Amino acid sequence: MSKTRQALGQWGEERAADYLHRQGLKILARNYRTPVGEIDIIARSKTELLFVEVKTRRGTGFGLPQEAVGLRKQQQIIRTAQWYLKQGKYAKLQPRFDVVAILCQSDERITIQHLPNAFGLTG
Repeated sequence: MSKTRQALGQWGEERAADYLHRQGLKILARNYRTPVGEIDIIARSKTELLFVEVKTRRGTGFGLPQEAVGLRKQQQIIRTAQWYLKQGKYAKLQPRFDVVAILCQSDERITIQHLPNAFGLTG
């Protein structure tokens, strides 16, 4: 991954974490890495544990940001979430898989779209 794309991704994750925090969620982890994969943001509400994939794009030439979270990526996130859940710390919370899509417009505006329950254990 190029440094420019990596910087855009990190910038998008910052915006997403700020957005989720403003929605009343507590951010538990960022860039959670395991031998089976990585999850951009792990957050919680009173009843749910959110595993969040963040996709940031500068335009729609390659489609919408959320379209980049295909079945293979979903399966990797699910495996990583299962690794996290084995810790048992948040066993009483319902797991949920979300996507936060960030689109940077050419006029400097950004659009943040939060897609709760974007996918589930069945993909």
